[in-house]
Amino acid sequence: MVTLNGQSLTFTDVQKVLFEEEKVIYSEDSMKKVQESRKAVEKIVSEERIVYGITTGFGKFSDVLIDKNHVEALQLNLIRSHACGVGEPFPEVVSRAMLLLRANALLKGFSGVRPIVIERLLELLNAGIHPIIPQQGSLGASGDLAPLSHLALVLIGEGEVFYKGVKTPAIHALKKEAISPITLTAKEGLALINGTQAMTAMGVVAYMEAEKLAYQSELIASVTMEGLRGIIDAFDEDIHLARGYKEQVEVAERIRGYLSDSTLITRQGELRVQDAYSIRCIPQVHGATWQALNYVKEKLEIEMNAATDNPLIFDNGEKVLSGGNFHGQPIAFAMDFLAIAMSELANISERRIERLVNPQLNDLPPFLSPEPGLQSGAMIMQYVAASLVSENKTLAHPASVDSIPSSANQEDHVSMGTIGARHAYLVITNTRRVLAIEAICAIQAAEIRGKDKMAKATKELLENARKIVSYINADRVFSKDIEAMNDWLKVGSFQFNKYKALT
Repeated sequence: MVTLNGQSLTFTDVQKVLFEEEKVIYSEDSMKKVQESRKAVEKIVSEERIVYGITTGFGKFSDVLIDKNHVEALQLNLIRSHACGVGEPFPEVVSRAMLLLRANALLKGFSGVRPIVIERLLELLNAGIHPIIPQQGSLGASGDLAPLSHLALVLIGEGEVFYKGVKTPAIHALKKEAISPITLTAKEGLALINGTQAMTAMGVVAYMEAEKLAYQSELIASVTMEGLRGIIDAFDEDIHLARGYKEQVEVAERIRGYLSDSTLITRQGELRVQDAYSIRCIPQVHGATWQALNYVKEKLEIEMNAATDNPLIFDNGEKVLSGGNFHGQPIAFAMDFLAIAMSELANISERRIERLVNPQLNDLPPFLSPEPGLQSGAMIMQYVAASLVSENKTLAHPASVDSIPSSANQEDHVSMGTIGARHAYLVITNTRRVLAIEAICAIQAAEIRGKDKMAKATKELLENARKIVSYINADRVFSKDIEAMNDWLKVGSFQFNKYKALT
């Protein structure tokens, strides 16, 4: 059971909720804060005070006063009018993450919603009712207005959901689980949509996949080293301590651990004096990616526990302040950084693939073919990797450098953070396929060299991978192999990081 309090949600908690179907409850102390802020909203409405989003319109309409008899209609109109997202829906797991993060943010007690709003969000989460939320349409400031409006629709019995793996009208799923729609009252519609939970949810899921992939890339690269009879001296601890980057030191340590008992790796001068950069500089390049991942994780952990709507209610309603916590710039930068860092894992992986298949760069069969000339072997797999890497280069262009004014120039600078998060996820998806290709080529090369000469860790990888992709003894439709390896990496059935503490 995961207990939300608006303050201490961790990646471990998120992992349990998203992928292990852990149930979620709220802490009683946090709900008391919610009740106090709600009383403040009701007092503002009864006194007809002028407060943005409670007794006024939204955006450019902030100077339009709303009669207290129309506050419910105001919130309903807000959700319906803003639910104009387009394109393919977010992955179901991302929609699930949005429910979790939105509930956690509201539990901070600064938003003025009734407890029932949070209770309904958690009921949806625990029942596996996941709003269908189009991916496109958010500017990443004023919050993720369009995506979160599609989430809010479900609370009022409108919109569509994924329920038990099936796309269905929200009202049908609610009836199946005996959950009643609610009527949103003052401030509640705005509190539900004025936040960064779409970009953050997408970012959290992307980060978790990226972290797993970064570990996997190191073991796959270790197999490549065996296939190419790489020089282990470049991973000596003294080299990396001399530079001083913690992450670089750790990557080198893990590689040494993976290869500690291999008889395929070599020493400098034994076969050659130096390896190419894509081998020799694995700790420097992969280590830099880990630096970026650590930065991204830090920002996401802050944002997962942040109050990002507007206005915010303090001191039992004595202080109601309009600000800009909905602006997604911190996450926009983090997502752009994530895309760039993961694209580099694909870049260097593709160069290792080239070294595995190019007969001018190794002493292996050309393109790892069983009959060079008659059979092409892994030749076109490298083409595919090159194509994916090139696509990543366009996707990694920073979304955060762009801004387009909206709401009649009232909202004149926006983050585009949700676009950045979506692009980062696409980069990660492409990078996984590149690493799948490297894995296929690496285990083929290592097996040609001699499975009995491999390290324990890399041999275990090979034997598990051979259950997914068989030895290349004749040309076949390698697309199926690539996708099978990709799916295996995504599921993470093999514990790629189990040797990470070895020295």
